[in-house]
Amino acid sequence: MRSPAWTRDELMLACALVVRNGWRELRVGDPAVHALSDVLRALPLHDGVAHKLPEYRSIGSVSRKTTDLATNHPDYSGKPTKGGSLDKAVIEGFISREAEMLEAAQAIEDGISSGQLTLIPPQPDETAEDGTTAPEGRLLARWAISRERDPRLRRRKIEQARKRGLPLQCQVCTFHFERAYGELGRDYIEVHHVLPLHISGPRETKLEDLAFLCANCHRMCHKSHRGASWRTPAAVRAEIEKAMPDLPPA
Repeated sequence: MRSPAWTRDELMLACALVVRNGWRELRVGDPAVHALSDVLRALPLHDGVAHKLPEYRSIGSVSRKTTDLATNHPDYSGKPTKGGSLDKAVIEGFISREAEMLEAAQAIEDGISSGQLTLIPPQPDETAEDGTTAPEGRLLARWAISRERDPRLRRRKIEQARKRGLPLQCQVCTFHFERAYGELGRDYIEVHHVLPLHISGPRETKLEDLAFLCANCHRMCHKSHRGASWRTPAAVRAEIEKAMPDLPPA
């Protein structure tokens, strides 16, 4: 049994280490490499292969991957070592959005150290239809989808809206399920986190963090597009207004 290929999540964590090291590789004796090896072996990926393969994401393999990432940087003057297309995509992500990618990597590390990520089962929509994952990684997408589907939070958000006399309608397109479907659509609405996990971190969700969305607009908020897999309701509304300039105001 061979070790599986590196995922985007794993490459993000390794590349974050390289970035923090000034885009230089890290040797096997570096304590940071030892720590990352432990983190990677604890990630809820690859169906528990860490328990079957002692060499999986070993200290040596982690060190070699930092070499691949460091030497495939466009500004590296020497001969690059072997690196695949996903390595290069992650490198480009850190070059173009360094702060955001570092925050995403930190959120994954925090989720593992707190134990929260290991408790979340895989979610149906954590990968796109074409099999690709979000630029911020599959695990953050899994975490975000899971917390948005928490029925307790959704129920509390609906109760808050009713107390304030607010309609249960999409905050992007104003679609109202009960008006469209009658009794069948009563009390139905989806919720979306206003802040992505790589910005909010693994803190307790507040009701003010949530927005009401219809299923279509919610999907557009999470759709991978132009290097982003998360956007605010306001950003989605702006896209609708660009596509339909005569749209009535929300």
